[in-house]
Amino acid sequence: MTDFLTRGSLAEVDPEVNRLIQLEEERQYRKLILIPSESTAPIAVREALGSVFQNLYAEGYPDDETRWMSESEILDYTAQLSHFRRYSDPRYYKGVEYADIIEALARRRAAEVFATDKISANQIYVNVQPLSGAPANNAVYHALVNPGDTVLGMNLLHGGHLTHGSPVNRSGKLYNIIHYNVDPQTEQIDYDVVEALAVEHKPKIVIAGYSSYPWVPDWARFRAIADKAGGVLLADVSHIAGLIAAGAIPSPVGFAQVITFTTHKTLIGPRSAVILTTDAALSRKIDRAIFPGEQGGPHVHAIAALAATLKIAKSEPFRELQHQIIKNCAALTNRLAERGLRISFGGTNTHLGNVDCKSIISPDGTPLSGDMAARILDIAGIVLNRNTIPGDKSAFGASGIRYGTPWVTQRGLKEEEMVLLADIIADVLQATKPYEMETRKGEALRAKVDFDVLEDAKLRVRKLAESAGFDLKITSHGYPHFYYLDDKPETKADWIKYEITGDNVRSFINYAFMSDAELLKPGDTQDTLIKAVDKWIEGYLTCNSDKSFDFVVDHDIATTAATWLRALSDGYVYFDQDLLRRMPGPIYITETGGSEKPKTTLAKAPIRKPYSVGLPSSDQISLAEFSWAEKESDELHRTPLYDLHKQLGAKVIPFAGWEMPVWYTSVVEEHLATRQAAGLFDVAHMGVFQAEGPDAVVFLDSVCSNDISALEIGQSCYTHFLNINANVIDDLLVYRRGDEKFLVVVNASNDEKDWTWLNAVRQGSVQVDSVNPNAIAFGRNVILRNLRNPKEGKDMRVDIALQGPKSREILLSLGVDATNKKKIMALKRTELCEAVVGGIDLVVSRTGYTGEKMAFELFVHPDQAAHLWNLLMQAGTPLGLKPCGLGARDSLRTEAGLPLYGHERGGGLNLGVAEAGFGSYVKTYKPWFIGRNSFLERERTRHSVVVRFRFTEKGVRMAHHGDPVLDRKGKTIGVVTSCAVDSEGFLTGQMSVDIKSAEEGTPVYIYQSAPKSVGKAPADLIIGDRFTLPTGAVIISRFPK
Repeated sequence: MTDFLTRGSLAEVDPEVNRLIQLEEERQYRKLILIPSESTAPIAVREALGSVFQNLYAEGYPDDETRWMSESEILDYTAQLSHFRRYSDPRYYKGVEYADIIEALARRRAAEVFATDKISANQIYVNVQPLSGAPANNAVYHALVNPGDTVLGMNLLHGGHLTHGSPVNRSGKLYNIIHYNVDPQTEQIDYDVVEALAVEHKPKIVIAGYSSYPWVPDWARFRAIADKAGGVLLADVSHIAGLIAAGAIPSPVGFAQVITFTTHKTLIGPRSAVILTTDAALSRKIDRAIFPGEQGGPHVHAIAALAATLKIAKSEPFRELQHQIIKNCAALTNRLAERGLRISFGGTNTHLGNVDCKSIISPDGTPLSGDMAARILDIAGIVLNRNTIPGDKSAFGASGIRYGTPWVTQRGLKEEEMVLLADIIADVLQATKPYEMETRKGEALRAKVDFDVLEDAKLRVRKLAESAGFDLKITSHGYPHFYYLDDKPETKADWIKYEITGDNVRSFINYAFMSDAELLKPGDTQDTLIKAVDKWIEGYLTCNSDKSFDFVVDHDIATTAATWLRALSDGYVYFDQDLLRRMPGPIYITETGGSEKPKTTLAKAPIRKPYSVGLPSSDQISLAEFSWAEKESDELHRTPLYDLHKQLGAKVIPFAGWEMPVWYTSVVEEHLATRQAAGLFDVAHMGVFQAEGPDAVVFLDSVCSNDISALEIGQSCYTHFLNINANVIDDLLVYRRGDEKFLVVVNASNDEKDWTWLNAVRQGSVQVDSVNPNAIAFGRNVILRNLRNPKEGKDMRVDIALQGPKSREILLSLGVDATNKKKIMALKRTELCEAVVGGIDLVVSRTGYTGEKMAFELFVHPDQAAHLWNLLMQAGTPLGLKPCGLGARDSLRTEAGLPLYGHERGGGLNLGVAEAGFGSYVKTYKPWFIGRNSFLERERTRHSVVVRFRFTEKGVRMAHHGDPVLDRKGKTIGVVTSCAVDSEGFLTGQMSVDIKSAEEGTPVYIYQSAPKSVGKAPADLIIGDRFTLPTGAVIISRFPK
């Protein structure tokens, strides 16, 4: 008979999944896992999980009478099957006679395992169907309380659990959650405070049980508190169920009316959960809450595995394991404290503990974060998790790490090994250097670790792991999975070849290697050096292709070189006194075999790099600093839309060497049209360049302060050109059109200067670094094109901006096919695509200079610009579209808090990027870009920042660039940079003020037009005299909310 059964082993049917399982097995073998909520399930349990019980759908429950049967009665197949055939069972599906037996067996075993001297197994009602702890707790809520009822549980930030009322969890959304915390001095639960909260709020449920609080609850006291409040005590013992089952700690059975726990933590079983109660009525409610309330069919294979787990839990080895878990945790905790790490919550008497990572502080006072500690320890081979500890305000800012000893104890490690493990943890953490890095979301905590300490820790962890027990045969895998400093190259040749690849490999090679790799063409080889901590390693660098290089190094030092380069790619090792520097990555360093000693094809050249690891400062002759003088000319340029502006009656004025429309009707009318419908702007005077080739991203990362390499195709970013003193040459947008193609759009007033600057940098004719003044910027092989130059033919592009809430509707109404419509509709802010709209080839970008969320910049060939404008006006006018001039463009960007070069950037005030409030757009983690060092130095002494303000009354006079700003005491604290009317008729603007006075809501006073005199001296004033007073304003949010 032919059937459709899939036969064959996993290795035969799906070798990829089989290999992943082998890799995970090796990870669990090679690493020391200290996550307290994890354990290794015994082979027997894993076998049950893989059994044919997983094929069943068994909604419902076994007969209730089986609760009181002994194990032998449950396993009396003659009686059980005869009963099943005669009476069937309560389940919705048939074919469940053996599912009934396995669930009844699991229930009975659970009752027996958790029975106490005072509460017998027959008194305990068990539900083994919850899929995990969260459904178990949700079912208890479902059974016992209604939405809006009060529940008292421990704060997640102080050690509670997500399902105990966290606001991001269902429990926190449906119920009125009252949280108790630890005492801020003792960092332990103050039961008097818990009692007072319970008496005050009368919760229906009081929850005892935690995820990171390390002390056993006082069950008797919690029951008394619940009784006093008239509520039910729920003991969530998910973490400590195994300890309770073995009698290693006190049990809540007999105190708590309901007990929930997961079975995969200290109980070392499958991923499932159990609910216990001694109340028959509660049991019936809970059963109905699980099914049909919370779940459908149970996972019978998990119940089978649980039955096996509970049999193991009755054994003496299990009892010994649980007691040893506690001993190991105490030994680990004590040693960590001896090594100077502060233990949160004052210690532990369970399986887990917490380290306060703020024990590690950099010289500038920056603390180590839990996230960084956990990441670095994971690389060292010690797996634990970041965790909040008392004092933390958010789970995203956790300053602790949580550790637990179940898994390592299962593997046979004892107190002596715990001391060794604590020493490794302490050595690694104490070899880290925390630092702060500015991001768009604020200061972020980062850290770097000493390479030698990290690699030594990996070896020590490996030694401990290999000495520990394991219940599987392991297949060994090297890089990229598991690799160590003492590994031997796979090949026994005198020279070992490594291929180095990755998206940012060209920048990585520039920074990690001393030689000038930009001289290499495919097939070329050069001598090179890398500095690994304090070792100089010689080798040979060969270019295979744009994104592939070979590094050939002596056999005896090959592993050190490869491990160092891999560590640089990971991004956590210390390689420079400037901790902010981070190498591009990820990069892949793969051994490809042995090699003959390479022959160089390039003669040695002077090193003119601005930066690489270990590069000394240069005393070579300096290149000339870039300077620019605006050319005097009466000639004014016109955009391809000039004639249309005249036809529309626009007022045309000279602007940045161009004849441009300042308004068509009025600034206010055009401003409001953009906010309420849409505005169409001629921005074809903006400079549009294109950088191309393999070194395009390398070059742009040299001249731009933002991270251009982070852009995916179809993304854009705002950035700046800085000179070596961190003065702003221009602010601009960079758009990634392709893997090696970037649009660079600059201000019209700086177009010629920027083009000259970029070409001078590319040619190596201007100074780009203050430390190495003869250096040439990276990426000099870039191809630069000016897309407004007629020589560019069909590739020419100019910019038209369509901005406002109806802009997409208007754009699509020009006519697009399904493919192009899908691309445009999918665009998020700052994204772009190539599309054909109305028969016109466009680069469509969701960007703009008005602050509108729905806004587009359309890059079109200049010969098609007028046609596109007319199509947009024809389609958009019925929807409220209006042509807009420079006046509305300025008022819109001012209202939105966007900067203008010469006002909030550069100009007479010489405001830098951070002064304008855009410091997070300067990615100082890049190892080098022009102006980086000066920017950091300037930040250390910066005292001003640009803020938005609004006059408190309408009808006041306009403020102008340079007008003085005073505080309420009459002290001058800054100057106005821009001002315009906003959408509500108030004058809104931007000002540069002292940082101390920059808080939102601060009242300020502005002298509009900066009068030379305010009139007579106050002492000389008489009735009828006039005296010029400043006008009141208030600082508002940096950007509209």
